Amino acid sequence: MCGRARCTLTAAQAARAFGFPTTAAAAAGPGGGGGGGDAPAVRTLDLDRFRPSYNVSPGAYLPVGTVRAQPAVGGDGGREGGRAEPVIQCMKWGLVPSFTGKTEKPDHFRMFNARSESVKEKASFRRLIPKNRCLVAVEGFYEWKKDGSKKQPYYIHFQDHRPLVFAALYDTWTNSEGETIHTFTILTTRASTSLKWLHDRMPVILGDPDSVNVWLNDASVKLEEITAPYEGADLVWYPVTSAMGKTSFDGPECIKEVHVGPSEKPISKFFTKKSTTHDQSVKPEKTISEFASHASRASKVEGDESAENQPEGVDQKQPGEKQTASSTVKDEPVSLEYQVFGKPQSIKDGGTVTSTDITIKKQDDSGIKRKFEDTEIKAEMMENSGWSHSPPTTTKKGKGAKAASDGQASLLSYFARK
Repeated sequence: MCGRARCTLTAAQAARAFGFPTTAAAAAGPGGGGGGGDAPAVRTLDLDRFRPSYNVSPGAYLPVGTVRAQPAVGGDGGREGGRAEPVIQCMKWGLVPSFTGKTEKPDHFRMFNARSESVKEKASFRRLIPKNRCLVAVEGFYEWKKDGSKKQPYYIHFQDHRPLVFAALYDTWTNSEGETIHTFTILTTRASTSLKWLHDRMPVILGDPDSVNVWLNDASVKLEEITAPYEGADLVWYPVTSAMGKTSFDGPECIKEVHVGPSEKPISKFFTKKSTTHDQSVKPEKTISEFASHASRASKVEGDESAENQPEGVDQKQPGEKQTASSTVKDEPVSLEYQVFGKPQSIKDGGTVTSTDITIKKQDDSGIKRKFEDTEIKAEMMENSGWSHSPPTTTKKGKGAKAASDGQASLLSYFARK
């Protein structure tokens, strides 16, 4: 939380935000004025390291206000020792504790924020609370709203554009070259009621001079009271370009408002809609009438197939049988009940009559099996029956059927004689 900010303030603007005095001397010469002679009336250190930026990230120098005791003897004008005076000094954002090894490489992204709820429990921060408090002034800060894999940055600032003042802690660290570096961390707290939709954390904002003075000079006040979320209605925000994600992106474009319309749908909604459309595109199951219609069409194809490619369930003729004629199947409507198509037909051919009994049986729920039974009997027995003769229906002979000798008797004729 609070890893990016905008700070283009002058030293005088920062001093006024901290509640420090400033001078308003008129600039000498033509073209002066416009605040050119305005300057802090307090001691300043290392301000030449500050680089104004619309996209400040940890590791950059920012003007920091603090109250520090002056040394008895030094090169700063011979001020009296032991007296605490306000100071504005450029410090690096991202705390490096003083006990860090001199040869270690500092990581300013590790401690650029400190949770106010647990700051008293961690050694890196606990020892700094009594005497190492400081103030950080910026014009606004950025926060990202997460929506799945998408992040939309927002710029948060005061409606009247006055600087935001954050509560912070600072420390000093000496590297292997003997250089003393001042670093700081910004305290954070839970999000205010109006910012909960954006993030669950926010920086500790000191919204008035009293709270600024209490944090900087009154250690007797409970920390919980000072670090409460800022609930003022003058804290506003708006969306900005997603290019803010790059630390190299800088300039006025960083705070230019962009339009986030309702047409810009997050990727999570895209997949949800696609899933719903897919569910609706599934066709309903086939009804019984569709199965019956399909079976009717399939019956015509079965009847046209040759003997060598007959479907399963058709009895093949024995090698010794004589094939004179076979029945064809008409394209009749099919139901799932047992049906008998017409009466048995008899065909007389050379003393032999072929009778075909066609039945349809229902098999499971997925299809219909046709069974063809061909029987040969003697002409003498058919003549004794009351069946009527109908014209034969001729079809092609199967390739695999062999003609039987004229004198060979069938199995049924054998039993009929007895």
